[in-house]
Amino acid sequence: MNFFWQPKRIGVDLGTANSIVFVEGKGVVFEEPTVVAIDVSDLSIVAIGQEAKEMLGKAPENIIIKRPLKNGVIASARVTEELLKFFINRAIGKIRISKPELMISSPVGITSVEKRAIVKAAVRAGASKVYLIPEPLAAAIGARLPIHSSAGSMIVNMGGGTTEIAVISLNGIVISSSVRIAGDAFNDAITVYARRERNLIIGEQMAEKIKIQIGSAIRVDNPEIMEVSGRDLGSGLPRIDTFTANEIAEALKGPLSEILLAIRRLLEKTPPELSADIIDRGIVMSGGSALLHNFDQLFIRALNVPAYLADDPIRCVARGTGIALDHISVLKKSLTTF
Repeated sequence: MNFFWQPKRIGVDLGTANSIVFVEGKGVVFEEPTVVAIDVSDLSIVAIGQEAKEMLGKAPENIIIKRPLKNGVIASARVTEELLKFFINRAIGKIRISKPELMISSPVGITSVEKRAIVKAAVRAGASKVYLIPEPLAAAIGARLPIHSSAGSMIVNMGGGTTEIAVISLNGIVISSSVRIAGDAFNDAITVYARRERNLIIGEQMAEKIKIQIGSAIRVDNPEIMEVSGRDLGSGLPRIDTFTANEIAEALKGPLSEILLAIRRLLEKTPPELSADIIDRGIVMSGGSALLHNFDQLFIRALNVPAYLADDPIRCVARGTGIALDHISVLKKSLTTF
């Protein structure tokens, strides 16, 4: 008796801060921080994902916490390979009949060398075939935008390391831009503000917590308040201070202005016919950083174009990679296949 084994197909939103995995037939199966803990004494992997992230700022000297991707691009090939191997094993199990096919999101406009680095890590991790899909295209697919239409759709996907901006029509990217400013830059801006304005030193995880809880893209009438713990710059002792949402809006002015400038420049280069479509349809926002409070209002005020948040914005790219696996023939001109 002959058996035909169909290889499993997996979509991976390989993000700078977090990665999300989609399995064909199951949908999104899990998401993990893109963080790895390494024991420097023997270079062994101690922990991956959430377990590794919880070690940030708390690990002993022999353990370093690494993010294998920087601005969406591989910074450490070996660590990325281990990360992808962990994702594949968790998604479909260590024991399998055939190697899986992977659809991996990648920042728009990365070089061929950077693409090969992603593919090499994926193949070494156990993939039989690798497809790379531009992140904004995957986000648009995951947001259920009518990318097949001749009418233009604009997506702004804001992750941890990069903000990807694209105008999409007829199953492809017409014009795009990428800026290396997103969630991580927001965290850094909050850290700098706390140190400069309050003489308070806070860690990366506290900055992220502030951003999520009270972070706002614009000043508001009744700002939320949050108690923040850190270390006093003068005495070196632990201290608790209070921050408001309006202070965080002030802290984020710099990185938000750069994102808006990138969008404005892309709109200026967009063909007039597609610009008219964008004015009618608005700008769609996706990615974890798009969840910053009042971000859509900032877009509307600054760009005079409607803007709205995609459904489940964090998972748009992962969903898009999974859906793209079923439409490879239609999307082949937009994909890089290895």
